[in-house]
Amino acid sequence: MDDTSLFFRLAVALAIGLLVGLERGWQQRDEAEGERTAGLRTYTLVALLGALSAVLTSHTDAAFLALSFLGFSLAFTAFSWLEAKAEGNFSVTGVVAGLITFALGAYAVLGELQVAIAAGVVVTLILALKRPLHQWLRRLTWLEIRSALILLAMTFLALPLLPDRTVDPWDSVNPSEIWLLAIIIAAVSFAGYIAVKIMGSQAGVALAALAGGLASSTATTLTLARMAREHPDASPLLAGGILLSGSVMVARVLVVASALNRELLLPLAWPLGAAGLVMIATAGLLFFTHGRGRSEHPQLSMKSPFELGTALKLAGLITVISLLAKVISTSVGNAGITVLAILSGIADVDAITLSLARLANNGIGLATAALGIGIAAAVNTVVKAGMTVSLGGMKAGWIVSAASAAAIAAGGTAFAFFG
Repeated sequence: MDDTSLFFRLAVALAIGLLVGLERGWQQRDEAEGERTAGLRTYTLVALLGALSAVLTSHTDAAFLALSFLGFSLAFTAFSWLEAKAEGNFSVTGVVAGLITFALGAYAVLGELQVAIAAGVVVTLILALKRPLHQWLRRLTWLEIRSALILLAMTFLALPLLPDRTVDPWDSVNPSEIWLLAIIIAAVSFAGYIAVKIMGSQAGVALAALAGGLASSTATTLTLARMAREHPDASPLLAGGILLSGSVMVARVLVVASALNRELLLPLAWPLGAAGLVMIATAGLLFFTHGRGRSEHPQLSMKSPFELGTALKLAGLITVISLLAKVISTSVGNAGITVLAILSGIADVDAITLSLARLANNGIGLATAALGIGIAAAVNTVVKAGMTVSLGGMKAGWIVSAASAAAIAAGGTAFAFFG
């Protein structure tokens, strides 16, 4: 290592220590001088100590760095213990931050600079987010923790055990692939639910509807429609939220289908894009005309959409639809796929989208798959309009129905010309 590289690495180590020290010093800014173990200067020097120990190690013996780290750890922990004893504080965050800062200073000299810098930023971010993280932890429920654990178990325990090959005579059911698709949809829905929980009570209907559409556009429609009946004066605003969540559903269908089969991007982009734009434009107009001047907005709340049973049902639905699509396409033809898309779209659009995208160019044609996905999305949109009419009253129902009809017409026209 030449001198220029060494000085640059030492500068990076100093920057990491300065970054961590800045956060630590700001957190303890109200304490008088000499009443805290470490602040801005100390953490900067700790990183430099780690870096210099690494430099000396390269000229002596590898044990030197270990001994330096051990000596620093003992001294830093002792001073932190005295401070904690005086203040009655049981937090060890400062001690851990000091040890990590020393290690990152050493790694900046001996390891990959990009990794050291990224780790320094992550450490500082975690330290700085103390209050938001604690608030988020207090708001967690056992159901949400269990859902996250089940999702992890599905991904890292169950998925590797499933056979990664087709297991049916029609060569359409791959257990590993189907389970992975169910995991992806469950993860997206759970992320949307978390987003609603984090910002739903303070971000208003628009952002909550966007996140709700990611979690479950059907559940979001049900919630907003019921709220429209309870708050008739806010019906146009809530109708805009329903349309906005519907546009997220359309976008999700496009992303999922094209991710599984890139050749579906162009056939679906025009019709789904046109339908989504109509929904977004109508929702934007409703928010602009009815959302201004409102000091309070109805708050969107949702139950966790993720349960093991839900994931199993989705995986089973994908399996059944995949089998039916393959059998129908070989025995009945494209008309049978259309009927299957209509029936599937009434209940769920994810399963038919995943199934047809998987089978495009492998049992059914690309055009047939695109048409089936579009029909399922259109039918699902009609179902949501009907739900709004029955649950949300005529005002919200009329707005959503008219906008949905316009969106379907725009999508159908785009498919006829560009699909």
